Amino acid sequence: MAKTEEIHLPVSQLQKGITVKLPLSWTDHPFLFNKIEITSDTQIKMIQQLGVPYVILLSGKLKTERQPTQQVRKPKNSDAVMSEQEKLARKHIRQSQTQFISAINGIRGAFGKIVSDPEGASRETSILVETMLDQLYSAEQVKLALVTSGEPNASATQHGVSVAALSMMIAKGLQLTKPQIRTIATGALLHDIGKLRVPEVIRNKRSALTVPEKNFIAMHPNYGEELLRRSGMFNEDVLDIVLHHHEFIDGSGFPDGLKSEQLAITTQIVALVNDYDSLLWREEIVSPQIALGYLFKTRAAQHSDTLIQALVKVLGIYPPGTLVKLTDNSLAKVAVTTDDVKQPQVWCCQRDGSKGCYRFLQQEDTSVDSMLKLEELSEGARKTLNPGAGISFYFCPQG
Repeated sequence: MAKTEEIHLPVSQLQKGITVKLPLSWTDHPFLFNKIEITSDTQIKMIQQLGVPYVILLSGKLKTERQPTQQVRKPKNSDAVMSEQEKLARKHIRQSQTQFISAINGIRGAFGKIVSDPEGASRETSILVETMLDQLYSAEQVKLALVTSGEPNASATQHGVSVAALSMMIAKGLQLTKPQIRTIATGALLHDIGKLRVPEVIRNKRSALTVPEKNFIAMHPNYGEELLRRSGMFNEDVLDIVLHHHEFIDGSGFPDGLKSEQLAITTQIVALVNDYDSLLWREEIVSPQIALGYLFKTRAAQHSDTLIQALVKVLGIYPPGTLVKLTDNSLAKVAVTTDDVKQPQVWCCQRDGSKGCYRFLQQEDTSVDSMLKLEELSEGARKTLNPGAGISFYFCPQG
């Protein structure tokens, strides 16, 4: 009996109701098994972020006019012909996503123990921080990758991991010491723990907050510092970050209205990155590049010029998550920064959303032509590029 040929389904054609197999080792993705029954858009988004051009269709009927009945030829940039450099880059992208999810789960566990088992919470946080430090220094060059939890809103834990990763990248670029970077990582991971004291109905409210509700949320730095101080497990530098991550160098922040000379460099870095990462989840911002522009226009007096420049250097002029048009007229979303800021690694498609694939522009003659606005995307391109997915960052080694 002849062996049934595998059906390779491009990830741009993923749909609910089918069962697929990932062409990856189980250690290279955040799912429990390689075989996945797709039941939600979240699963589709997470698979599309793994950097694979196709999955293996196991069962289920595609809701299209024509269903593949034989083996689909792999894209020309598939594992069969891609360079060793590209294979390694794809592996690093998958690792970034997996490590990001693992970090979220790790700090979530620490959050859950901070009252009942403070020693356990401190131990789990320390293990995660050391793991992130190892990942930050895992290669001679480490860049930022676009990652996602698959959730439509940023939780305190997801936000904390993204802020920690970006803050650590800035600190490394400024040649801060490892103890300072360790402090930054710990403070960033825990900076919003005080929101556990804010009722969920207020935290998740989509309509405008009342003045009392705003005042309640504005107390979360105090709640967080009090919670961690009571545990007796965290040093003063970490507590300073948790208490003052909403302070600005001009004294306009809260809760204490401190100015630059009163704020440690470690706290200033986390405050800047917290401000930037929070902008990425505001509906009117939509783009990480627009968020950078917003910082320049409205926050110039509130953050150190040196730190803002360091943030720009780490993010590049087209930060991960930015929608761009390429010089070959295809559309793309930046996935990983590179030394050549106009030739990042991208998730790409045609204007109608077809031919979705991962591309490494440094290996082509193609580069970024310009940034795209959301309204410039066709419905098909929106489905393929998925601009509505949350934007978070994590380390991605290069080379």
